[in-house]
Amino acid sequence: MSTVVDIAELSFHHSGENDAGPALTDITLSVSAGEAVALLGPSGAGKTTLLTLLDGRLRDWRGHARVLGVVLAPGNAPPREARADVGFIFQEFALVERSSVARNVLNGRLGRTDTWRALCGLLNKEDSMAAVRAMTEAGIADLADRRVDSLSGGQRQRVAIARCLAQEPRLILADEPVSSLDPVRAEDILELITSASRARGSTTVFSSHQPDLARRFASRVIGLRGGCVVFDRPTDALTNDEIAELYRESAAPQPRVPVPLRLVL
Repeated sequence: MSTVVDIAELSFHHSGENDAGPALTDITLSVSAGEAVALLGPSGAGKTTLLTLLDGRLRDWRGHARVLGVVLAPGNAPPREARADVGFIFQEFALVERSSVARNVLNGRLGRTDTWRALCGLLNKEDSMAAVRAMTEAGIADLADRRVDSLSGGQRQRVAIARCLAQEPRLILADEPVSSLDPVRAEDILELITSASRARGSTTVFSSHQPDLARRFASRVIGLRGGCVVFDRPTDALTNDEIAELYRESAAPQPRVPVPLRLVL
């Protein structure tokens, strides 16, 4: 199984007057093709920062990072071709509110189009078909002509997901995609993201504040606190005590330390 994400000894420190301290500290992890990985942890744990790094938008970090075979550089954006293989679903949707659903979903194709055509907004039949497929899969084909600012929060998130799917990414990143949704809609959205990713043979990394949903929709959970990885477990090996400790206010962040395996006879 090929490696999609490979990070070693990666650290990032906020700068500026409102310095909140280190956002990531000596992060080392890898993600294999086809995995569905949840980043779990309290606010300020570093989940969004890590996703931003994987998307190629973070600057001035230290360490080593490779995504989909492309080595990331702290001061430069990845090549345009590489960026097209990474789709990002934002917590706040990041849609063009006064534009139509169809137009927003078509925006997902811009990275797959020649630069001059993208600048002019000239998309071809293949792009249109990809957008229609994505809207159908997201259950919003009947909303294609509606303006985004007339939609509910759940519908907006489906538009954002369809835009990502239209991009046809190999890696899907989602930053707390269900934080503003009720439990039923939250389950529907994570089911949509993870099932669509599986159907495409893509890899998914999503952040969450909800352990139950992480356990249900991820095959692996990485716990972050204070910018440190405190556990990295297959979902079925994660314990309630580990989750409780991750969210305990008094718990000091401790980097993960390998523990020798012991045979119980």
